[in-house]
Amino acid sequence: MRFPLKRRSVPPAAAQAVQTAPAPGLFWEGQGLMGLEHQCQLYDRLRQSVPIIDAALCKIVRLTMGEISLTLSDKKTEEELSRFLRQVPVAGGGEGITEFLSRYLDSLLCYGNAAGEVIFDHKRGEITGLYNAALSDIEVRPGDSPMERRIFSRHGGFDLRPVPYPQLVLFTPLSPKPGQVVGRSLLASLPFVSSVLLKIYEATRQNFERVGNVRFAVTYRPGEGAMDRAYAQEMAENIAAQWRNALSQSDGKVRDFVCVGDVDIKVIGADNQILDIQVPARQMAEQIVAKLGIPPFLLGLQWSTTERMSAQQADILTSELDSYRMLLNGVIRRIAGIWLLSRGIREEPEITWEEINLQDQVEAARARLYDAQAKNLTGQAR
Repeated sequence: MRFPLKRRSVPPAAAQAVQTAPAPGLFWEGQGLMGLEHQCQLYDRLRQSVPIIDAALCKIVRLTMGEISLTLSDKKTEEELSRFLRQVPVAGGGEGITEFLSRYLDSLLCYGNAAGEVIFDHKRGEITGLYNAALSDIEVRPGDSPMERRIFSRHGGFDLRPVPYPQLVLFTPLSPKPGQVVGRSLLASLPFVSSVLLKIYEATRQNFERVGNVRFAVTYRPGEGAMDRAYAQEMAENIAAQWRNALSQSDGKVRDFVCVGDVDIKVIGADNQILDIQVPARQMAEQIVAKLGIPPFLLGLQWSTTERMSAQQADILTSELDSYRMLLNGVIRRIAGIWLLSRGIREEPEITWEEINLQDQVEAARARLYDAQAKNLTGQAR
């Protein structure tokens, strides 16, 4: 059975207008993704420059993902749908809806928006793959009504055209502002804090280049005699040449430098103390970790020798991950709904995620050991 796809038609004016929304105009039309392109580039640079940010986003994606099961009234159709979700090709390499959702969630967290498309073969009437769209290739704007969202694709630079089959396009904003159709990145409040942290690291790098790589100041003071003053330049050049020769030996042997006269040798920067960066760098890192919502030790930050995940931290992190799963549920329903509709089935599947387990792996292993020991003792008693 072929999936009846219809091209987008311009709907008539809504009978009931939203009273608190602005009228369509220049400001209304300018709320798309075009103005956020430079912010996306900024977030990419943040991930490349601050490893904690990239590690936290990757950790959130891995913890959020898990086995997904969909329940239908017809068990045979349910098995076919599960097989499809496991084997559906994903553009760019990979297969399975988990691969698609991992990239989708990564874009959602980093840029505040995620877009994708269900690749549908109109001749065969079936889904042939899933595609993660780049935000720079699309534009999202409000429609004639605030409850409507219009998606445009770019052709030849700034030429925008409405997508012919919007029902196949997936788009999710993260925490959009009231009246907006685009979301806000999880990194929206981190550019300033990250810039301070990068300045600390850059200053540390420069200090070690200046002080860590030892430089010497050789000072020659000529005597009061006429001969010393007359040949002062020649003596200074000779001292400099001998000094460079003594330091440039690469055979592993230590060369002595012997000089006659008033010669003073000092290490440049030895009298200065390098600033301790541990406290300010940790303060900036704490702000980043607090915004991303990941416990520090999961990112390799050992700020306390007795630090471990408490029940309160596990509950807070679990609630954060559950909120991301709720955003992805809408995407899963759209994909599964298109697959079911292509087979003439109008049923909304029930989505079940694998339970998030953030407990200590040692404690979990010990619990399994005790359970096995109890079963063994029970069997012996019988």
